[in-house]
Amino acid sequence: MTTFSLNVPNFGTTLAEGSYGKLVQVCQSAEAAGFDRVLVTDHVVMGSDNSAYTWSAFPTEPDANWLEPLTVLAFVAGQTQTIRLGTGIVIAALRGGAVLAKTAATLDLLSGGRLDLGVGTGWQEREYEAAGMDFGKRGPLLDDALAACRALWSSAPASIDTPRLKFDDVYCAPRPSAGIPIWVSGSLSKAVVRRVATWGDGWIPIMGAVDDDLRVGIDVIGKAMADLGRDPAELQIRGRLTVVRGSDGSIDLLATMLGAEQLLESGATDVLVALAAVDPDPDAAMEEFGELVAAFAKVTR
Repeated sequence: MTTFSLNVPNFGTTLAEGSYGKLVQVCQSAEAAGFDRVLVTDHVVMGSDNSAYTWSAFPTEPDANWLEPLTVLAFVAGQTQTIRLGTGIVIAALRGGAVLAKTAATLDLLSGGRLDLGVGTGWQEREYEAAGMDFGKRGPLLDDALAACRALWSSAPASIDTPRLKFDDVYCAPRPSAGIPIWVSGSLSKAVVRRVATWGDGWIPIMGAVDDDLRVGIDVIGKAMADLGRDPAELQIRGRLTVVRGSDGSIDLLATMLGAEQLLESGATDVLVALAAVDPDPDAAMEEFGELVAAFAKVTR
């Protein structure tokens, strides 16, 4: 199934009007227009040095608001009905596997099974310091969190035994009846490939990945999944859509959807557009939602 997702900023001042009432309005408008999913992201704390963020200029000052993503999605869930609710990403290890499993399962239950849990390690050492964790072990810590989630969601009683985490004969309810899709973020390092192949229902390529990277990634991860007895065809792949504008500043739908076609031809199953890429003004962006969704629907027919 091909899906169209909207990245909504739960940080900074863009949607802060009315105590972030505009954020809810954007999500409701996305649902009404036919977007399949809204995504929010994560930072628990922020250091003053953001030089480790290498993909673009960091979007906020260190002391800007960063709303906790699962709390935001719980709030949005109560004011929407059908749109899926995703993290893109949440830094899973900072919450610990058991707490994350409980929080995510609760949100999934209350939203009617609409949660997509996108996870990653993050890039900022200060967040691990603040949580009393070793940034150098962020990969294994994420693995433990995912192993704990899967065990607690699927078994009663549940148990897990890794070099860093062990528990036995515990119950964690509610348990998601249909499971919660886990989307794993990262590059094509051996650790990320193994993590996606082991735990992932979806792969979120690192920002800036191009079509060829998607094709290579799908092949590499697909082989790793097959080696584990999993069907590579079941993996969902996220591609980031570039919004093209004409000389008058309006969205060039033809050129923009050509980019969507290229992503889909490269293997993407979910196409993501950022709210700010649609228009820096949220009200103007919402006016464009219907045209974007309709144009995307034509691409996927």
